[in-house]
Amino acid sequence: MPLIPEEPQIHESAQGPRATPASGRTAPTPRPVPGPRPAAPPRPGRPGPLRPAPPAQRSSRDAATVQPGPSASAASATPQIQLIPAPVGGALDAADEAVDLLLDSGRAPGEVLVITTGEQHPWAAHELSFGEASYWAQHDAGDDVFYMDADVAGRAAARPVVVVAVNGGSDATAATALPLALSRAGALLIVCGDPQQINSVLGAGV
Repeated sequence: MPLIPEEPQIHESAQGPRATPASGRTAPTPRPVPGPRPAAPPRPGRPGPLRPAPPAQRSSRDAATVQPGPSASAASATPQIQLIPAPVGGALDAADEAVDLLLDSGRAPGEVLVITTGEQHPWAAHELSFGEASYWAQHDAGDDVFYMDADVAGRAAARPVVVVAVNGGSDATAATALPLALSRAGALLIVCGDPQQINSVLGAGV
């Protein structure tokens, strides 16, 4: 069924620290805030530097609160679906912010899979520079957030949380990637992108 860009409540007892609001601001719940994450350590296996969302997009994006979904042990039912509205050019940043909040809320890095439909995530590009064998070995280890293109998402193992950045690519790519991502998500599927495009692609499929 079509997704409505509102602030859904994902029920789970949050573990670990919450995201800290900027100085001088108060926020009752953590919200995705455009901005870069710290640069990656020099060793392979960690996400690379991330880009801030363009300033023009900050006021236009209706960011939704991201909270952790049910734990993997309780995820026998259909995964919950959450939409974070974002323009195509800001979907990757929205996905990164969602991952940050999930980790800050207590999700283990190995529980999160990120799929991009357009531009490759910088972490994936960096790790693939060491060769596909090393890249897929990290996927199989399952001890860190893993980033992959929609084109190869069929090789992904199931994880409790899957985040999809609809950051480009054809409608056909998104139409294939979103149902696939849902099938890999044990508890929660987060989709970052343009709500109209996403609903148009999904129709009544999800």
